[in-house]
Amino acid sequence: MGDTPRRLLQRLIRRIPAQELKPTLEKWGRLSQAQLQTIDFTQSKWALTGKLGTICEERNWAVKHITELELIYNAHTVELLQFKEQFKSNLSELIRNVSVKIKKHTDEAVWIRIAWGDGLSQPNHFKPTYVVHYLQTPYVFVTSLNSKQKPLLSQALVLATSYHAIKDANLSGRKFTAIRDLLMRQYEQVFPRKFHSPLKERNQIVTDPHIEREQAESSANRLQMACEAFGGGKLPQLQSAVYKLETKFRGHNKSMTQREEPIRCVVKFASTNILESLRNCASSGIASTPVTPLLSSIPLKGRNYFVITDNGPGPSQTRQQN
Repeated sequence: MGDTPRRLLQRLIRRIPAQELKPTLEKWGRLSQAQLQTIDFTQSKWALTGKLGTICEERNWAVKHITELELIYNAHTVELLQFKEQFKSNLSELIRNVSVKIKKHTDEAVWIRIAWGDGLSQPNHFKPTYVVHYLQTPYVFVTSLNSKQKPLLSQALVLATSYHAIKDANLSGRKFTAIRDLLMRQYEQVFPRKFHSPLKERNQIVTDPHIEREQAESSANRLQMACEAFGGGKLPQLQSAVYKLETKFRGHNKSMTQREEPIRCVVKFASTNILESLRNCASSGIASTPVTPLLSSIPLKGRNYFVITDNGPGPSQTRQQN
């Protein structure tokens, strides 16, 4: 590596914030995982520059390779700046007396804090709305937003991200990471196989060998189907799943059968980790397998609120609303 690429590298490393250096190098793609693991990103910029310079010397990288890294960093920076400017400008045009703070997190997420006011009152900083958006993804996560503020936030986000509309995913919970991982499929998924070898059950309890041989195949198949429906390994920690039923009364009570309004009821499953609980129920035989679509739709569709309506005269003619 000559003097020019070395100086370019030194200048670029000084410009990139320390918390953004590792993800930027990963996007660059010219360093292997083994090489990335040898770099201590808690070191000073001077030490980091020396380490990267040594790797570049070994790989004999030229100016074109360093400028690739520069373009990756600058493109992402420009995108973030444009999003910040457009979002603040759009929201300020829609509502007066609003305070907006935007900061990029270390995991590439853009965190937005909004304190809402109106034409007469100043922003209320004691009841802010928090918004998390991952650039170049279609997902936005929101907390503490009322019905009056929702259309304002939606319009500002649509204009800033250049999407056509914002659609409610019908997914909620107390843990942001669980909602994010479920929507963005950041958990271990198990897919059906034509000629699959059943998954080994974790923490198997030793029982009578004759009974174990008889039940081994059915137990392994239940585990396979449970993991296909809900995922394998550690699952996103959702706390609940809600099913709202709207149906007509069927029976001999005329006053009930003639009423126009449907009968409504709500069924709620709650647990410290609802997906793990449902998977355990299916794999242990407490719940039947294959898993009903009403339950497997939680990870499949990335939501935990469903409305089930009755459309036909027969009790079995129901459909699940999307």
